[in-house]
Amino acid sequence: MVDLPKQPGLPDNVFMTRLDAAASWARSNSLWPMPFATACCGIELMATASSRFDLARFGAEVMRFSPRQCDLMIVAGRVVMKMLPVLQRIWLQMPEPKWCISMGACACSGGVFDTYAVVQGVDRFIPVDLYVPGCPPRPEQLIAALIEMQDKIMKTGTFQGSEFSGRTEATGPIPLELEEIRRSREAKLVDGLDIFQPPKL
Repeated sequence: MVDLPKQPGLPDNVFMTRLDAAASWARSNSLWPMPFATACCGIELMATASSRFDLARFGAEVMRFSPRQCDLMIVAGRVVMKMLPVLQRIWLQMPEPKWCISMGACACSGGVFDTYAVVQGVDRFIPVDLYVPGCPPRPEQLIAALIEMQDKIMKTGTFQGSEFSGRTEATGPIPLELEEIRRSREAKLVDGLDIFQPPKL
């Protein structure tokens, strides 16, 4: 927390700070994660919340499955194209200020699933603040990312952080609607052989 210099004439039991620093300290130590776990990274996320690793030490033990009560989304695992509109809708329902951690190789870059059905990095569709590499990453890596997120919140502030302006909209291109993908696929059928090419995102 950033403390203001001691003012003359004030008693020693008076604590002074900026409102933004106090709010950022409170937010960084009481993050409510919204887990979006779809694969093996979700198992590591569950292990992180267990008593062995004790995520409660960092104030992030309250896993909420209601996006309107969360301020941190943890995308753990691969995201398929059919699930992408759900991910974006959940992100848009979360109130500002909000943050996102992309956990695992699949969420960061698609991982080994280099196919048209899997999103090649969720940062194309929602803004990501921190990346946690690994397949799957260990709970210690997620805890290190959470500590880094707390530092980032303290440095950027809650009220005057410029990065929060305009973050409600998705920063990447809007994904193709399923009907357009179907039409494109049907147009490329030749003699019953499906030579569908993945859409360029």
